[in-house]
Amino acid sequence: MSMIRDLRAVVRPTRPSLRKSAVRPDGGTYDTTRDPATPSAVVDCAVYRDGARVETDAPLAPQDAMRRVRRDGGFVWIGLHEPTEAEFAGIASEFGLHPLAVEDAVQAHQRPKLERYDDSLFTVFKTVHYVEHDELTATSEVVETGEVMCFTGRDFFITVRHGGQGSLRALRHRLQDDPELLAKGPSAVLHAIADHVVDGYIAVADALQDDIDAVETDVFSPGRKGTPRGTDAGRIYQLKREILEFKRAVSPLLRPMQLLSERPMRLVDPDIQKYFRDVADHLARVQEQVVGFDELLNSILQANLAQASVAQNEDMRKITSWAAIIAVPTMVCGVYGMNFEHMPELHWRYGYPVIMSFTVAICLGIHRTLKRNGWL
Repeated sequence: MSMIRDLRAVVRPTRPSLRKSAVRPDGGTYDTTRDPATPSAVVDCAVYRDGARVETDAPLAPQDAMRRVRRDGGFVWIGLHEPTEAEFAGIASEFGLHPLAVEDAVQAHQRPKLERYDDSLFTVFKTVHYVEHDELTATSEVVETGEVMCFTGRDFFITVRHGGQGSLRALRHRLQDDPELLAKGPSAVLHAIADHVVDGYIAVADALQDDIDAVETDVFSPGRKGTPRGTDAGRIYQLKREILEFKRAVSPLLRPMQLLSERPMRLVDPDIQKYFRDVADHLARVQEQVVGFDELLNSILQANLAQASVAQNEDMRKITSWAAIIAVPTMVCGVYGMNFEHMPELHWRYGYPVIMSFTVAICLGIHRTLKRNGWL
């Protein structure tokens, strides 16, 4: 059971950024890049027997790999990136894949799910990548999503990847460095991919937490000047949209992980199945975080709107206060601008300074009263 004990260490290494090459035990490196000029959608195709990759002089075609497996045993792992219907048709026919699953794998844009067919399992994962940014704005893209479709059979494992991120090459190399784990067959690869995807969710959730904390700090920071009104609301709304995209990847996957961890399946090794429970637990934790993020952003948005409403009320109070002050000299000037011949103090020598002093005194009294009451 040493393999099972080390399972977590194999599929969950420390999270450095994805490298262009990985070091092999013999000191060499694995090529983890794909030539953009390569016309084939097949990124890698290999036969694994007793946990070790069967070396060949030339790259194997999927049909040739399957013939070797049927003749000598083991299983084949084929990785494809955005295949067309024509490119995938031959593989689907060779491995007897269900037409509905094939259509989903080619068309992409699928909801995370688990479907069982006679001789295979079809699993859809949404991969999520956090987009680094210097400052969160109302138009910032925070998360990018891709898709990984997995066909799990008795002697084959096929991955179909969509999107520019979420490469599985580094994971394949780590699994190849642990023959005891790969000897468990395709279900070990399925668990490793599920664990890898959920680990990505955890990393993205941690990064989103930092963004939410930054927005919350900005919204509740007193005395911020120079920030246009509505900026915070736009940032909060954009962040809510990105979290909704994240939620669409996380929430539908809960049920498939529970099925893989709780319901016996003949295509899943019993020693591997129990570890899907751990993946389901981590996924549930991420789901709780995402729900909490959404609720917190709702509260922050409401607080921001309340602050904007309070600021508008304060502005209206100030405008009203100054209008009340200006109304006094306006009224006095209006009275003495009526040009009646017989008006009090009209021809009095001290009439003008008295009236002006009286007007200023009234205005100062109103200003003092309004300021004492917090209107100015």
